[in-house]
Amino acid sequence: MSLTRELRNAGNMLFRHRSYLPVVLYPLATLVLFIEREALIQLSDVPWSLACLAISFLGLFIRILVIGYVPKGTSGRNTHGQVAETLNTRGIYSIVRHPLYLGNFFMWLGIILYVGSIWFTLVCILLFWIYYERIMFAEEAFLKDKFGNAYTDWSKDTPAIFPRFRAWKSAHVPFSVKNVLKREYNGFFAVVVSFVYVNALRNYVLDQQISLDKLWLYALGIAFIIFITLRSLKKYTRFLHVEGR
Repeated sequence: MSLTRELRNAGNMLFRHRSYLPVVLYPLATLVLFIEREALIQLSDVPWSLACLAISFLGLFIRILVIGYVPKGTSGRNTHGQVAETLNTRGIYSIVRHPLYLGNFFMWLGIILYVGSIWFTLVCILLFWIYYERIMFAEEAFLKDKFGNAYTDWSKDTPAIFPRFRAWKSAHVPFSVKNVLKREYNGFFAVVVSFVYVNALRNYVLDQQISLDKLWLYALGIAFIIFITLRSLKKYTRFLHVEGR
């Protein structure tokens, strides 16, 4: 089997299981906190927490720019295989080819930084690149097969992961707040819960007591209310229904 075919097969396999990546990061972060207890970065907790949270929310904001303008018929949260009824080249896709993966990177980078281990952060960045590089390879091969020259012409002028901001072109569809609320409340809640988990574990490892800082206690309460509200609206009403998306 050629290397190209192997990379594409690996990318398709990882694409189908991409939602399980956080499941791997949790035990790794837990192990690092116990092993590297003496070497963890010690910074003022509130500023450090807010800085890391801002990085994660930057990732969430990038995802919001994607989801808010996403047309019908793209992969989204699909896990069975690549899907694309149209080639999206406007909005954030006019400045970067893989904005969702860029958003995912920043979402998890904030949490990884909050663990407080330099080498763990560097290793996770490397693993993230290797993991998503293969998914991007498979995704681009699929799009090239389906859209041909239209994809080639767009991709040659649009960076894969580092945005070229001056190339921005407005999206053809209006921004949908409902689509964002419907599809991203899980990610928002997962980010907050992840920070809460790391904070509680750091306090246990460093202070030998199970506790949660007030910042994260309040954040968890607010995030839980938002999560339950949006989940109920999605499950029991049509308030978040968006026609054609």
